[in-house]
Amino acid sequence: MPLQGNIRDFSTTQLLNLVNLSRRTGMLTIFESIPTGEQDGMKNPKMAPGAERAKVAFNKGKLVFAILTGHENGLVAVLNKAGKLTDEQAKILRERAKNTSDKALAMRLIGAKYVTQTDIVNCIKQHVLDVVFNLMSWHEGPFRFDDDISPAAEAILVPIDLEPVIIEGSRRIREVKELDALIDDLDVSLSFPENPREKFKGIHLSVDEWKVVSYVNPRNTIRMIMKQLNMSEVEIKRVVYGLVQAGLVVVVRKAAAPQAPRPGSKFQSRPNKSKPDVQLVNKLINKLKSMG
Repeated sequence: MPLQGNIRDFSTTQLLNLVNLSRRTGMLTIFESIPTGEQDGMKNPKMAPGAERAKVAFNKGKLVFAILTGHENGLVAVLNKAGKLTDEQAKILRERAKNTSDKALAMRLIGAKYVTQTDIVNCIKQHVLDVVFNLMSWHEGPFRFDDDISPAAEAILVPIDLEPVIIEGSRRIREVKELDALIDDLDVSLSFPENPREKFKGIHLSVDEWKVVSYVNPRNTIRMIMKQLNMSEVEIKRVVYGLVQAGLVVVVRKAAAPQAPRPGSKFQSRPNKSKPDVQLVNKLINKLKSMG
């Protein structure tokens, strides 16, 4: 009989501890929440499972597989995200190898010397960890754990010890609280500060940071950038947090509606601050990319 519940009451961290201690083999599935209109014994709203949100597989207590439903989880997307394949290479491979399993594609890429076996293992491992760390920050969602269920045979499985994952995930949960304090709304946008040339001088950015910087525009919300780059909430918040702390971007919040001046009071408007030169910023980005 499968183990079922809601991560609101039995967190992902507790589930990982259970799997680790009992050395279980099986598949954890987390679903979207659908309100039933009823209450449980703790007077909390009862939630029925809806569409799948994520799947995580274990083998004898080790983490071996994890995906977010609705996101690209295939080998091409994983290698592209890690910078092992360019966007153009990834596009070509998606077209030419769309009916090829990840295992078969991995052998072809290694044979063609696009990547090494170590590259593939490390990239898949990082992808699985990113998914699980993301799940550990979720606070709501029905789940089901089915014993002795494995991923599809064509999936590439990389065994990962759970204990360090649990420790690191707990640390990241504390970090997420800090991220949420700064970025409590994904529907705000980003812009460059004044004097961007000075801010970017001598700065070395990661692949994800460059991608986010390329979409910085007051018309693009953080949520829009997140979806465009196929990133999770935690990933986009972490990148934005780092860019904000480095002074490279600023969060643009919606201005409150101006209040009408009181009768008899003098209304004094403030001069608008000069906006950064967009062309200058674009030239700076292109120059820094060519230097990298």
